[in-house]
Amino acid sequence: MSTLGQLLMTGVPGPELDAQSAAVFRRIQPGAFILFGRNIQTPSQLRKLCDDLRELSAVPPVITIDQEGGRVSRLKLIGNEPPNANQLRDRDDVRLIAEHGRITGRLLRMFGFNLDLCPVLDISFDDEADNSLRGRCYGNDAGQVIRNAGAFNHALLAEGVLTCGKHFPGYSRCPADAHHELPTVALDRVDLDASELAVFRHFADKVSSMMIGHAFYPALDDSGVPTSLSPRVITGLLRGEMGFRGLVMTDDLDMGAILNPYGTGDSGLTEVIQRAITAGNDMAMICHRVEMVEKAHAALGGIAPAVLDRALASVASFKTGLTPADSWDEEEFRRRDAEVWDLRVATLGAEGAAQRSREDGKRSPVEVY
Repeated sequence: MSTLGQLLMTGVPGPELDAQSAAVFRRIQPGAFILFGRNIQTPSQLRKLCDDLRELSAVPPVITIDQEGGRVSRLKLIGNEPPNANQLRDRDDVRLIAEHGRITGRLLRMFGFNLDLCPVLDISFDDEADNSLRGRCYGNDAGQVIRNAGAFNHALLAEGVLTCGKHFPGYSRCPADAHHELPTVALDRVDLDASELAVFRHFADKVSSMMIGHAFYPALDDSGVPTSLSPRVITGLLRGEMGFRGLVMTDDLDMGAILNPYGTGDSGLTEVIQRAITAGNDMAMICHRVEMVEKAHAALGGIAPAVLDRALASVASFKTGLTPADSWDEEEFRRRDAEVWDLRVATLGAEGAAQRSREDGKRSPVEVY
């Protein structure tokens, strides 16, 4: 049984674990599974899927999801939608943000999730910017993000759910959406140190893991390599200068920012996987092209043994912090989900909570992360 699969985080095709996917996962033993809207139909179905993924894993897996609040709340498909980070920021009550973290942790444990891919640590320099971060940022400056995201992060950890700071070294001033193309952020190092990097530096010893975004920052690495594949950014800056010792993962390698320059074929995938782990990532994330996971696994064999040992040790260390799922109880899930509605009302007021809920129901879920 291969151990290299521990360096992969993979999506799952549907709401049930089909025989073909189960056979692949059992053979390559991915270290982590990430679930999306396509995997969620009912509360009991979601719990069974998480249980099935755990059962086929020889090593307890990371089972994760993006449960931030607002539009990036996968569980809103089967329950209430929490307020988003901007709404909580505008309410200016850090106690409500801590309550959001507590409720989120309790909900995730019901299903067997042990990692939440948040908090977002990006600064919103423009709340109306046309990028994937709209509504997702806890502050308009470094201090505000540190205070608010810190409250959420602390509360989530206290509930036994590990956390992930994203999107290092920052997406908020990207002029393009990395879901579609590789953005270039032409800021100097002085500016970055005073803003984006100040936030990530603060959280270097506070979050369980870090997600590396796909962008080109000439001030950090002028080679043209995306930050998610850059040894200077990951090993040099995050690990070296900032002293981060937790798990490091790529953002989704199925994004246009990676697929466009490296291609969608086998050779491109091999290059990306090998560059990602060699640069200092411990896990490579493939969210949507699940059929490519076996090829990604094969690509890991071409990485230097010392690099693999470093990444495998980091994953193993991270997994010592995983907590078991709560026992399943549908009525208890409903009680915990009702707390989400109470939080909406406390944040938005009764009329605002209901109005936003109706508006959100008219929109298709947007699978951003």
